[in-house]
Amino acid sequence: MNDIIRRPLFNPDGDTELRKRRMIGGNTTNLNDFNNMKYGWVSDWYRQAMNNFWIPEEINLNQDCKDYPRLDIHERTAYDKILSFLIFLDSIQTANLPNVGEYITANEVNLCLSIQTFQESIHSQSYSYMLDTICSPDQRNDILYQWKTDEHLLKRNTFIGGCYNDFQVNRDRFHFMKSLIANYILEGIYFYSGFMFFYNLSRNGKMPGSAQEIRYINRDENTHLWLFRNIILELKKEEPELFEPQYVEAYRNLMLEGVRQEIAWGQYVIGDNIAGLTSKMIEDYIKYLGNLRWTALEFAPLYSGYTDEPPDMAWVSSYANANMVKTDFFEARSTAYAKSTALVDDL
Repeated sequence: MNDIIRRPLFNPDGDTELRKRRMIGGNTTNLNDFNNMKYGWVSDWYRQAMNNFWIPEEINLNQDCKDYPRLDIHERTAYDKILSFLIFLDSIQTANLPNVGEYITANEVNLCLSIQTFQESIHSQSYSYMLDTICSPDQRNDILYQWKTDEHLLKRNTFIGGCYNDFQVNRDRFHFMKSLIANYILEGIYFYSGFMFFYNLSRNGKMPGSAQEIRYINRDENTHLWLFRNIILELKKEEPELFEPQYVEAYRNLMLEGVRQEIAWGQYVIGDNIAGLTSKMIEDYIKYLGNLRWTALEFAPLYSGYTDEPPDMAWVSSYANANMVKTDFFEARSTAYAKSTALVDDL
């Protein structure tokens, strides 16, 4: 597989014709021209992402401060470990996205990646706000670094981090594609045991502010997932050699491993110890998500019998629905600045 070429920063000899623009391997000028975009979906994505702007501190965590000490041992352990995991995920995303952008030669797509990087920083800020508000400084530091000290958690992070690091060493198109697939897994699979846990706490009347923070984050992640799905689908058209059977099998194995790890993680950190969730519910939902993500890339389902959303998990989608992120105006913390309709989350 050929090496992938980093885009130059200053390139007055770059192509200005839209028909010559490519996702990778193009000859870009890096000019940000909002009136001339080859990829028509970028305009809607960009405007939606900009409309999603929010500030973590606008969410009131007073009730969470009262609830956190009252969580039972299983809920508290899950809360801490899941938060540590989410902190790591958004941190590594913030670091990796500029690395991806160095090889994307469609300037309008790089604009999207820049917004995503900013939003990942906001997510990291929101986790810090949650920890600083509900925890003592010692508790905060313990939670912050559990991704290093918990063996199971470190193993999970090594899978995604390894895919990103592999591209640092092997700068070819195949490893670039693997890093895109890993990103897609992170955004579309890896977050969801954590998301469902926070939503489940909220529907049990606990930690409502934390769940609201996660809903904001989930809304952003829906757009990030949509972005990487479109990047991958464009590459299927422009770079068909990257999707020859042996390579697709490698991507499929990445997805299968991502699903396997997410199920194992959810069952480790949540299991059958949290009211409203069971190990089977976790497995059924994550396999359903695996099918949803993989078929969205126009491949056949990964798992037989998991093509429909499990009825006992429909409440997760209700919480995550991008058009349902609302709050009380009189609490002065509007959760939706968007003036336009949210993107349909069909992933």
